[in-house]
Amino acid sequence: MKLIIIIPARNEEETISQVLQEIPRKIQGIEKIETIVLNDASNDKTKERAINAGASYVLINKIHLGLARTFQKGLDKALRLGADIIVNTDGDGQYNQKEIPQLIKPILEKKADLVIGNRQIKNLKFMKAGNKYGNMLGSFVLRKLSGAEVRDASSGFRAFSRETALRINVRFNHTYTHETIIQSVFNKLLIVEIPIEFRVRQAGKSKLIHGIFKHIRNSGLIILRAILLYKPLKTLFYFGIIIMAPGILLGLRFIYFFIIEHNSGKIQSLILASILILMGFFIIILGLIGDLIANNRKLNEEILYYLKKNEFSQK
Repeated sequence: MKLIIIIPARNEEETISQVLQEIPRKIQGIEKIETIVLNDASNDKTKERAINAGASYVLINKIHLGLARTFQKGLDKALRLGADIIVNTDGDGQYNQKEIPQLIKPILEKKADLVIGNRQIKNLKFMKAGNKYGNMLGSFVLRKLSGAEVRDASSGFRAFSRETALRINVRFNHTYTHETIIQSVFNKLLIVEIPIEFRVRQAGKSKLIHGIFKHIRNSGLIILRAILLYKPLKTLFYFGIIIMAPGILLGLRFIYFFIIEHNSGKIQSLILASILILMGFFIIILGLIGDLIANNRKLNEEILYYLKKNEFSQK
């Protein structure tokens, strides 16, 4: 079994050495461990310190690609190198790399396809209230929309089986965390969470969360777009019904006044009811069209899976 740890990093010269040095050199059930530092166009000494700290590979983005695209690049590189299990961690030192054996254990025991480290955000006293409750809200929304019982959807400390990694195709640019969970759910892959340590950041600042409201907005859009990709009919059907419901009530109100009270002065209700019912109807039709497109996309994803499996089959 070959384990590859991928570490997206942008301007993490102060912590990248610590992260690499903390990674266990031997893990029961693993024959080979390699590390890939994904240097996302850093303008500091991240590259040099990663090499000096013993990184197996350092990949460099000539331009800043962002976390999501850098993550996908690392995932593909790990597959190409023959990884059986891939662990993603951060270069800022907030995750305890000594917990990697616990993180990959469910995959080694064939009890999980994707393992997520739960930071137990509710108990983190050092995390800002906006970040804490924003993360909790995002996880709640994801659970309700996707059905994934994940309490910490934003955690970047996670392990993927090879099969799971082959099926992951990150499309959106902001972050990969929510999208990969949704893809795993709809590919019927087993997701497990384990509690982990999450430490205070000792140096630098977050490269992802520049503003909590902007982060919540972007994450929410990713969740919504990903859900619409996989469940367009169900999502738009409910949305259409929500739009149609007040229109139907207004239509019944008009009928009541027109027939029972012989009052024709409620024509505004009839016009508004017609608009709402038609809007809801067209949204449901869009859901049907989206469902046909989604079925075609599933076929394309299955083709892509086999292409990737064949391309990365050489170890």
